[in-house]
Amino acid sequence: MKFYCIADEDTARGFRLAGISTRVAATAEEARSAIDEMAGLPDCGVIIITERAAALIRSQVDMIRLERDRPLIVEIPGPEGPLPGRKSLREFVEEAVGVSVC
Repeated sequence: MKFYCIADEDTARGFRLAGISTRVAATAEEARSAIDEMAGLPDCGVIIITERAAALIRSQVDMIRLERDRPLIVEIPGPEGPLPGRKSLREFVEEAVGVSVC
């Protein structure tokens, strides 16, 4: 299973450097097209999507999560930080690892 990423240009560039296929999405139509394409790939195991891109297509993201076993959709903060009321990347890591990261 492969990882794919839907994000802004800066985040996508970082994931491309890590060898992950990416699509830049600045509009709802770009995000919708990208998630449709990626979720339809037989080898797609995980889609990493920025919170802002996911917010543009919230109903579609939720539908995939509820109706399909695969792919796993993981939302991450973008370069501008987490959306109001959402955890920061540091908080996610601290919670997953169980250790405070300073």
